[in-house]
Amino acid sequence: MNNSVDAPTPPFVPNYLLYLLAAASEAASERFHAHVRSKGLRVPEWRVMACLIDTDGSMVTELARYAMIEQSRLTKIIIQMDTRGLVSRRSDPKDGRRVRVFLTPQGRALAEELVADARIDEQELLKSFQGGQGDHIKDTLRALIWHLESGDLKQG
Repeated sequence: MNNSVDAPTPPFVPNYLLYLLAAASEAASERFHAHVRSKGLRVPEWRVMACLIDTDGSMVTELARYAMIEQSRLTKIIIQMDTRGLVSRRSDPKDGRRVRVFLTPQGRALAEELVADARIDEQELLKSFQGGQGDHIKDTLRALIWHLESGDLKQG
């Protein structure tokens, strides 16, 4: 298909779904990530702490998935967080080869504060959509993730 005067092809990148998803995430996260950094955390550390609020005692493999951090990089981050007193690492009582990660009292207090701030930030963002579309966007994104992870999307 060529790009003729009669039927111009819209520009690729600004209309490409993956670009739009990444750009929306970047724009929506920018302000809150600045807030996270103002609390003395790096964004990957915040992601780990947010995950541990829901599932304290997670294994590194589980954290890597939900924090969206490659496992070997995450291990280094967790060691640094342990040194700073934000998390502790303990052997799994059922399998000593596995390590579980827990929030310390200091880490939990900071994580709870930031989760509360994140909830407020999210509500402000969702309110900016007219007609309650913010909740629909979350449902659509959850459905997209489910389809991608389940392999339901067919290629070609």
